[in-house]
Amino acid sequence: MRKCYVICDFLSDANKQNMRSVAEECGFDMGFFDSSEEAAGKIRDAEVVYCDEGELLAEMPDLKWCHSVSAGVGHFLKSGVFERGEVLLTNSSGAYGLVISEHIIMVTLMLMRRMPEYSKAVAERRWIRDLRIRSIKGSVIAIVGTGNLGQNAAKRYKALGAKKVIGFSRSGNKREFFDAVFRITDFDSAVGGRSEEEQIDTLVLCVPGTPDTEGLLSAERIALLPEKAFVINVGRGTVVNQEALIEALNEGRLAGAALDVMYPEPLPEDHPLWTARNCIITPHISGDMGLPETVDITVDIFCENLRRYAEGRELTNLIDINAGY
Repeated sequence: MRKCYVICDFLSDANKQNMRSVAEECGFDMGFFDSSEEAAGKIRDAEVVYCDEGELLAEMPDLKWCHSVSAGVGHFLKSGVFERGEVLLTNSSGAYGLVISEHIIMVTLMLMRRMPEYSKAVAERRWIRDLRIRSIKGSVIAIVGTGNLGQNAAKRYKALGAKKVIGFSRSGNKREFFDAVFRITDFDSAVGGRSEEEQIDTLVLCVPGTPDTEGLLSAERIALLPEKAFVINVGRGTVVNQEALIEALNEGRLAGAALDVMYPEPLPEDHPLWTARNCIITPHISGDMGLPETVDITVDIFCENLRRYAEGRELTNLIDINAGY
């Protein structure tokens, strides 16, 4: 019988039963492993795999399709198994809009309400109460990346009273919940030439890590942001010039930052980001699998695609290997 394997440790019993039922319906025998270590040496006959790491893909000589639990697939592409175009790769884009957009709102409010500074004072047992705070209401938000994550974040910012939410994408096409969308190539003029009342309060980065996005937030573009601006990155660390960001934070040329992604990961203990002024660091957990709804959606995406695969139809969420997303 055709073999399909699942390698991850966050599925509920209901998730597994759902996957088993669809696999049986499609003529597959499905096996489950909690980790790559457990699966090693037992998956050579895999035709299909659902997993969150790419390290074992080279052990599957008959592999035809891999589904990534995450939206980003850079760690899968590094395996080299997709270079000849013989193995399909899909991702779970669309599963993370809720969980990551709530993280974005959380850190925005933390920065606006001065939580890094208050937390530092409390840790030092200093009682301060007089820091001026800001609100999402009436603010101007810029979001780079207007796909599922960007739209979910824009929707929540607008619900909390943001005055304007502008987006940046490759196409510049209009998107729901955005007041305006610009091409990424127009970033400099769209951000740098704004009046004082229209200056960016918060810049959110939620684009994948590809050759096209590497260094997207350069030192020159950081310099275009006003001193009051916050930078939030939930995409990939390579999108930001970290050295320039650290310098701008420490010199007071930016009000603060919240980074859920960075480079390298894990961040070394002596890295200057740890001590950068007003910088909230989280260890790449904004879209983790702790929210059951996120897991359910990734499973639904996979199961629908398994049906499509078995029927010879085109898969959804198919990755362009050359583009990297």
